Amino acid sequence: MAACYNDDSENIYLQEVSFPGSVRGRKMAGPTNSMKRTVQLAGGIEQLFGTLDENVKLLESSLRVSTQLNDDKIEIEGEAAQVERAARILEQYNQLVREGHVFNNGEVKALLRLATQEPDLALRQVVAPAMPRHFGKKNIAPKSPNQRRYMECIEKYDMVFSIGPGGTGKTYLAVAMAVSALLTKQVHRIILARPAVEAGERLGFLPGTIQQKVDPYMRPLYDALYDMLDADKLERYLEKGIIEVAPLAFMRGRTLNESFVILDEAQNTTSEQMKMFLTRLGFDSKAVITGDITQIDLPTGRRSGLIEAIEVVGKIEGIAMVHFDEHDVVRHNLVQRIIRAYETFESTSPQRGANKASRENESNEPAK
Repeated sequence: MAACYNDDSENIYLQEVSFPGSVRGRKMAGPTNSMKRTVQLAGGIEQLFGTLDENVKLLESSLRVSTQLNDDKIEIEGEAAQVERAARILEQYNQLVREGHVFNNGEVKALLRLATQEPDLALRQVVAPAMPRHFGKKNIAPKSPNQRRYMECIEKYDMVFSIGPGGTGKTYLAVAMAVSALLTKQVHRIILARPAVEAGERLGFLPGTIQQKVDPYMRPLYDALYDMLDADKLERYLEKGIIEVAPLAFMRGRTLNESFVILDEAQNTTSEQMKMFLTRLGFDSKAVITGDITQIDLPTGRRSGLIEAIEVVGKIEGIAMVHFDEHDVVRHNLVQRIIRAYETFESTSPQRGANKASRENESNEPAK
C-alpha cells in the first residue's frame, strides 16, 4: 500500500528592503554565521520571481534564506546547508531554461514548492518524468509532493484510491492521467463514472433524454476533459464511445478491459455500489477512485462505500491509497484557509461536533 502525506513548512517573517537601481531583494534576520553564494541566472528571471516576487518569496520562506537580485545574478544568504539547497534548485532551473523549457509563473511556483519540500527531488523528474505523458492541449505538472506521488501511483498501480478535500486535484489529475494513457495508447478507452446523488438539494424532475438528465451530475468531468482535449476531438471520442461519461448505475454487469476507469465522488456510493464498481476491473485496465469523506450526501443511515472500501481493500497488494489535505489545495489561496477554518470550527463547536459525530456513526452502521 502506498500512502502520501505532506508536512507543513515553518513560516517565517520577511522584511522588505530597498536596493538602488535594478537591485531588488529581501533581507531576513538570521544567524550571524551565515554564508553567501551568487548564482548566474540563464534566463526566465521574471517567471522565476513571479508576480510581486511571490515565487522567490516561497523559496526564501521554505529554506529560510534571503535573496538579492542584481541584474542577472542572484545572491543567496543564510545557513550553509540551506544556501546550497537554494543554489542547487536555481542551477537546475537554469539548466531547464538553457534546454529551451519555458515556464509561466504558476509552473515555476509549483516546481519551487516541490523542490523545497522534497530535498532529493530533481526538477527534471517533474518536467520530464520517466514515463512519457501527453495531456493534449495542456501542460500539466504536479503542484505538491502528494500530487506528484499521486501521478506516480496511477502509473505504477492498477487501482488507486484518492481521498481528500476539494481543490486538491484528485479528479483533475486522474482525468489528465487517463487522457495521457489514451493518447499514448496504453488504454483504448476512458470511462468516467459518478454516483448521481444530489448534494443537499432536491432538483426535482429533469426533462430530456436519459443522457440529458444525468449530464448535470457529470459536468465536472466534462469540464476537465474539455480543458485537455480540443472540442472536436472530444466530441468524436464521445460519439465513438472511446470516452464515456456515465452515472455509476450504468456500470453494473460490465467487464472493463483495456480501459482507464475513474469513479469520482466515491464518498456518495453505497457499499453495494462500491463493491460492484471494484469488481468491474478487467485486463490491462486501471481504476482510480476519488472522494472526500467529509462531504457525504447519502441519506441518513447509509454507510459510505468509500469508507468501507478503505477498511476492506486498503491493504491489498497492488492497491495504492493517496491521502490529500489542505496543504495540497491548488485553488485560490483562500480555499486552504476556508478548509482549515471549518475543521477548527467543527472541533471547537459542541453542537457542530455532535452533529458530525452523529452523521459518522450513522454512516458506519450497516445498511439495512
